[in-house]
Amino acid sequence: MCAQCLTLFALNSSLECFPNSVANYIDLAPMPDNYFVRYLPLLIHFLVAVGFASVVVTLSWLIGYRRPSRAKMSPYECGMTPIGDTQSRFSVKFYLVGMLFILFDVEAVFLYPWAVILRKLKMFGFWEMFVYIAIFLVGFFYIWKKGALDWAAPSAKRGEV
Repeated sequence: MCAQCLTLFALNSSLECFPNSVANYIDLAPMPDNYFVRYLPLLIHFLVAVGFASVVVTLSWLIGYRRPSRAKMSPYECGMTPIGDTQSRFSVKFYLVGMLFILFDVEAVFLYPWAVILRKLKMFGFWEMFVYIAIFLVGFFYIWKKGALDWAAPSAKRGEV
């Protein structure tokens, strides 16, 4: 192939300059009229995944051994013998720490795209992230001061954090 052929191809999409072997491999099929035809490979992928999962679960159920025993039917708690009632209540601090973890995790997710385009944003991006992190740190120090992250502290009174 010559550079002139490539230039001609780019200008008028003519395949006359190319040998037949190359022209056969270049697919110039038009886009399908139906918009949803483009999603057919995704649908096939989804159906294959669901079908495979269903087959594996069904075969496991058909072939697997079913010999229940007292040890197999007891709840597993890290290798320790289960004691006490399973319906015990958790401290509110457990849920609070869980929500705070999600909040700080989402904050970290926002840092990655910013770091990728920092050079394009220049100083504007730097100062915007500085403000963002400052607001984040104000919230962090607030919950730290309130004792939301301290497990050893006694439980807060009603209405306090």
